[in-house]
Amino acid sequence: MPVIKHVGVFVEFPVMPLREVVMFPRAIMPLFVGREASIKAIESAQNSYDRQIFLVAQRNPELEKPADDDLCPVGVVSRVLQMLRLPDGTIKVLFEGLYRAKWENFRDSGPCAVVRVLRMRERQSRLEEKDALVRAVHEAMEEYGKAARKIPQDAVLAMLGLSDPGPLADAVASHIKADYRKKQAVLESEDVTERLELAYELLQGEMTLASVEKRIKNRVKGQMERNQREYYLNEQIKAINKEMGHEEDPRTEMNELEQKIKARDMPDEARRKALSEVKKLRSMSSTAAEYTVVRNYVDWILDLPWNDLKPIDIDIENARATLDGDHYGLDKPKERILEYLAVQKLSQGLKGPILCFVGPPGVGKTSLAKSVARATGRDFVRLSLGGVRDEAEIRGHRRTYVGALPGKIIQSLKRVKFNNPLFCLDEIDKLTSDFRGDPASALLEVLDPEQNNTFMDHYLDLEYDLSKIFFITTANSLHGIPAPLLDRMEIIELSSYLETEKRHIARRFLVPRQIAEHGLKEHNFRLSENALLEIIRAYTREAGVRNLEREIAALCRKTAIRLVEEDNLEKCVAISRQNLGTLLGVKKYRHEEREDKPQVGVCAGLAYNQRGGEILLVETSLMSGSGHVVTTGQLGEVMTESAKAALSYVRSRADLLGLDARFYRKVDIHVHVPSGATPKDGPSAGITLATSISSALLGIPVRNDVAMTGEISLRGRVLPIGGLREKLLAARRSGIRRVIMPRDNEKDLKEVPDEVLRDLELIFVEHVDEVLPQALDADAGEIFSGRPAARPICSSLRSDKGDSAENQTAQ
Repeated sequence: MPVIKHVGVFVEFPVMPLREVVMFPRAIMPLFVGREASIKAIESAQNSYDRQIFLVAQRNPELEKPADDDLCPVGVVSRVLQMLRLPDGTIKVLFEGLYRAKWENFRDSGPCAVVRVLRMRERQSRLEEKDALVRAVHEAMEEYGKAARKIPQDAVLAMLGLSDPGPLADAVASHIKADYRKKQAVLESEDVTERLELAYELLQGEMTLASVEKRIKNRVKGQMERNQREYYLNEQIKAINKEMGHEEDPRTEMNELEQKIKARDMPDEARRKALSEVKKLRSMSSTAAEYTVVRNYVDWILDLPWNDLKPIDIDIENARATLDGDHYGLDKPKERILEYLAVQKLSQGLKGPILCFVGPPGVGKTSLAKSVARATGRDFVRLSLGGVRDEAEIRGHRRTYVGALPGKIIQSLKRVKFNNPLFCLDEIDKLTSDFRGDPASALLEVLDPEQNNTFMDHYLDLEYDLSKIFFITTANSLHGIPAPLLDRMEIIELSSYLETEKRHIARRFLVPRQIAEHGLKEHNFRLSENALLEIIRAYTREAGVRNLEREIAALCRKTAIRLVEEDNLEKCVAISRQNLGTLLGVKKYRHEEREDKPQVGVCAGLAYNQRGGEILLVETSLMSGSGHVVTTGQLGEVMTESAKAALSYVRSRADLLGLDARFYRKVDIHVHVPSGATPKDGPSAGITLATSISSALLGIPVRNDVAMTGEISLRGRVLPIGGLREKLLAARRSGIRRVIMPRDNEKDLKEVPDEVLRDLELIFVEHVDEVLPQALDADAGEIFSGRPAARPICSSLRSDKGDSAENQTAQ
């Protein structure tokens, strides 16, 4: 269809604004049209204007409905070649530019906006520059087409065939991706030479941009090729490692290890050692035997809490409440622990003695250490030393050994993740030694505040700081602890519980805990005081409360089965002393009771062991004989010597007691202590043995409401003893009313509860001569019926000749 040229005449066309697009004459351009006004303009052009429409760029592409002031002054009259409606409502239109034109008289009153356009006249200046400019544009376009390859080759060839400056400028400008404002300047230029210069300038700019873009692309491409090469190789390495059984790349693993070591808070020496070991790993094959050893060593260094400290706030009142809530009694140990915590709060450190809890089994040594940990906010670590006989258990094995590991100290610290826990070394008195070393000696460094800041574990071979750790040790006895180790610890003794204390513990702790553990309710289980006391006395014999808790648990089980059998979960099962035997069976233990009446040669003593106090009856019998003395009842060496000392005292006081001076030659004396299967030892039965022997020789019965305790010397002095609390409780339990004890033990009564002292008459003595009148059922005149010897025995040993010479010298 021929183009109608309206030269010098204004012609009306529908107008369609373009966003960031500039149309040029002789250009063919597809556009997607979505605005309703633009679609109506295209439809109007097809229906009424011979498919011709005026395309003009709008100044602000953001405007949805531009006014006449928003349109550029020059546009292009174009023809609609094709139109395709899309499913989303937009249309795709193919335009062909016909000629540039100016417009006026913008009207938007009809179905679409229309303008009157006037075709622009072109002019040409500087004719002498035309050929040079055209050639320069051709060369630049050829170079740009080869370098950028953004313009189709046939389009480049078509432009190279143009020699007219105007069409060449329009063709170049329409194919270059430049800013629409610069393209609009080319469109508005009437001088074709100037227009070609502007197009050449755009082309040169695009060529420069294309060269920079090419360099960037080449650089990025090279980097991508290297990255892809590395990725490809890494993937191959991963595949190879996977086939060989290694899931991860060793190099990546080593890099991660190094980063962790550098980021870890640890001493510089440990960091240097770990990095050097990682360096070794890099040069090793992962299948080498040494690889696993070195890797485990590095992991141990990384996992230890070198400088990781848990925040600790020592609150004395909170600590006191925690200790009292967890344990009944134990006032002296609790007070000492609180003093220690107060000192640590003031000194802001832990340098000081190591605490050692000593006491019989079951009195709460380990649980008390747990309470201290909770009261101070520390992690609790327990290490049982019972049966440990290898020094490597403390210090670890050297890495040269197969399967080497650090010692138990370092292993425990790895588990808690902090370097300031409370460390409980349990059963420290059970350490043994053999050819593998002495673990007690290895603990000397651990438990010495002056040395443990540089503790050296054989496996780590690095100095490790243990000075921030709160060490508490426990032991049943001090006899098995070496003296150098004992010297490094401060001893806190936990004595056995009294009956009264066991009752309180059972009521406050044991019974509620067992009720909860057995699924009972508080009203289902009622245990009377007499029944509880009977359990303590007849079914348990211990220093602590473990067996007591087991017996209470047995009662809870009996209660539970009764509730289930009767299908009455609200029933209350009352347990009294009368029905206790049907639930727990026959009594397991019996305590010695006092005699029903005074008897000759039978005297009640008081004994003490870790399970508590007991009455110890001593029996003496006389038989015709030649002076032999027999002791039975599985007496220990010390107690046998006490019997000999007691007999020697009686023989030395024979004249005062009214006995024949040679009585021992006429009779055999047999001293027996019942419960022969139970070993007995200790010096505290001295005055009991002396009283029993004196009663048998004098024929005077011993009062059955009297018990006594005290060591005896050859001169008859009564020496102090231990275990006073337990002995007095045993006396009260057995119905004793009068207790004879050494005067030096009078000060120890402060530690005895008033409940134990109630109804007891305490008699303090310094000599056995004071004991006999209080213990025997006779007055002092009847007991000491003899006269003191006129001459001491030693005087009869001197010769008469010596006496004569002595007399002559005196004269």
